[in-house]
Amino acid sequence: MTDRIYTAGLVVIGDEILSGRTHDKNIAQVASWLQVQGIRLAEVRVVPDILEKIVEAVNALREANDYLFTTGGIGPTHDDITVDAVAAALGVDVVVHPQARAVLERYYADKGGVNEGRLRMARVPDGAELIPNRMSGAPGIKIGNIHLMAGVPHITAQMLDSLTGTLEGGAPLLSETVGGFIPESEVALLLREVEKAHEKCQIGSYPFFREGKVGANFVIRSTDADALQSCLHTLCEGLGELGFDFTPGGV
Repeated sequence: MTDRIYTAGLVVIGDEILSGRTHDKNIAQVASWLQVQGIRLAEVRVVPDILEKIVEAVNALREANDYLFTTGGIGPTHDDITVDAVAAALGVDVVVHPQARAVLERYYADKGGVNEGRLRMARVPDGAELIPNRMSGAPGIKIGNIHLMAGVPHITAQMLDSLTGTLEGGAPLLSETVGGFIPESEVALLLREVEKAHEKCQIGSYPFFREGKVGANFVIRSTDADALQSCLHTLCEGLGELGFDFTPGGV
């Protein structure tokens, strides 16, 4: 474990996400999983099923982060072009992975066999490895720091499970929350001063409206447990001095 912060980018691919027909659940799922691995999700882009747009996002995020994840576009239909886009981004050919083909042939043996569409799910950028998928046969794909995963959340979960413990990460991000019926505009200066005094911590403010009143929860995050507690203590002290009632753990 190291103090270095490891980061990941996520490209969510699919016209159905942008149109609102499908509600994305993978962003939260991937972010939560990464947090446990000691990796911070730094940026997410949602892009349509357009090769050039996927290539642009893949290249930008793989270069800016330790890891890149994609969800969507690795299925059997003509608009599943993520493999082609990643291959284009890396400047390599698309090939049929023999192990992926064997997995699909076994999986579909009693489901009508492998046809042209199903065989598309064995295509990978040349040089790629497979990410096992116990749910539907079709594997995910890993090449360099890029991980291509399904768009269907419960299949994505299986692929993430297969990757658990295989990626190098830093110290996990710890957090503490304090909240109350406190208008964030009245404590903005305090939040800024407390965060500035604790350089290893970040403070996020999350306002809400309940029972006819405004309030906010303040979430402090750090990889350093001592710094986190010091920041929490200072923030609570400051809220008290300003005359606000607050609840540890948030409201």
